Amino acid sequence: MANILYDKLMGKHAGKATPFLYLPDGGVITHAQFLARAAQLANAITGMGLAPGDRLAVQVEKSPEALALYAACVQAGVIFLPLNTAYTVSELAYFIENSGARLIVCDSAKKDSVAPMAGPLDARVETLDADGTGSLMEAAQDQPETFETVARGADDLAAFLYTSGTTGRSKGAMLTQGNLLSNTEVLVDHWRFSGDDVLLHALPIFHTHGLFVATNIILATGGAMIFLPKFDVDRVIEWLPKATTMMGVPTFYTRLLDDARFTGDLVGHMRLFISGSAPLLAETHVQFEERTGHRILERYGMTETNMNTSNPYDGERRAGTVGFALPGVELKVTDPESGKTLEQGEIGQIEVRGPNVFKGYWQMPEKTAAELREDGFFITGDLGRIDEDGYIHIVGRNKDLIISGGYNIYPKEIELLLDDQPGVLESAVIGVPHPDFGETVLGVLVPEKGREPDPDAIMEAAKASLARFKHPRKLVVMESLPRNTMGKVQKNILRDTFKDMFAAS
Repeated sequence: MANILYDKLMGKHAGKATPFLYLPDGGVITHAQFLARAAQLANAITGMGLAPGDRLAVQVEKSPEALALYAACVQAGVIFLPLNTAYTVSELAYFIENSGARLIVCDSAKKDSVAPMAGPLDARVETLDADGTGSLMEAAQDQPETFETVARGADDLAAFLYTSGTTGRSKGAMLTQGNLLSNTEVLVDHWRFSGDDVLLHALPIFHTHGLFVATNIILATGGAMIFLPKFDVDRVIEWLPKATTMMGVPTFYTRLLDDARFTGDLVGHMRLFISGSAPLLAETHVQFEERTGHRILERYGMTETNMNTSNPYDGERRAGTVGFALPGVELKVTDPESGKTLEQGEIGQIEVRGPNVFKGYWQMPEKTAAELREDGFFITGDLGRIDEDGYIHIVGRNKDLIISGGYNIYPKEIELLLDDQPGVLESAVIGVPHPDFGETVLGVLVPEKGREPDPDAIMEAAKASLARFKHPRKLVVMESLPRNTMGKVQKNILRDTFKDMFAAS
């Protein structure tokens, strides 16, 4: 039996001297060099006792070696568990214990604090630093540059990704080789990637966007990546002339638009800009197109599913939508109470089914049963609707739904109105406790540079456009909205910050 993920994405490039990674210091790593490094790491981790199905937890800075460790795990049949570099040591303890990791790879500076977690699991701790050094690489450097690839099929696990856990404990989404490969092959075709593409990669690689979407697509096609350690406007502007494509989160694009050096001439040669992980403001779409002539392609995915939908490559890329379900993916909008499919245009919970949908949550059968139906549809927790042209609109998370005085209020509708008001850059609408209504609407505004929103005028605009029960009870102004590393607004933090605003005295 073959190892379908390694064979289709990586192994076919063995011996190729074509560039795979362009590094900020001017260095180049070829496909052959990358796979040789991955084989050395596969030999090293199996020499440390890891067997197919074992978990390897890694919390390290982005580097070519960290990426090669992912390829090594695929080749050796080891389940790869990338962890956000922002997690604290106490947060790490949960992921490591829950996953039962046999090997923990961390930055040298964290080894002493991570080591006590390994004892109860009889696990090893190795180090890998941002510059590619550390005990893991020392163990790998004298290993053979070939490795006998372990046979793995479509249903075998390739990775765990833990959900963000804003409500309750994080859940370990089990992703199979088939999940990752099927999504990659669809996206390569849908977004027209080829071996001629050079992707500007400034995303983290502990998340599905930077790891399983960006990296796997380039591995599948034999293209190349400009591999930047993080998003830095100066570096991105320096490297854009050498790229053909870019994937980013909305923050990347707003920061580029804030820089006068970012012009249509700079990116006239570019083929495609893709945005995801958080909603892109319609205003950003418009400004980007006016500045560059390019229409950003927005898509929708999740930790548990990779990509579900995309705006079209050809045809209208409609601002405020995430396009259509990808080939092979079924999507429906259902009633949260009954599960019945709703009529087109109605708002309900989004459910998806397809080869991209994960296998379930690690050691959480109740959670799996609650969110993954027997017929294969996954209840995403996102609320949305499908418009008259078939475009899918995400209107918020189910947990962000506001129920005030018995009325259901969808924050996105109010946010769109607030975003359109003079002096408002962006907004977030949340429900906060209220002694009479249970919950009430609070609008949080971020001002445009050098401008000050007029709350009274905005309230009047809301009253003119929205039913009374949707009117914000109050508007507050903040310098910026709290976001996670992928640019998603953390409404749980806002709810906690303002939870006592209307407390009964």
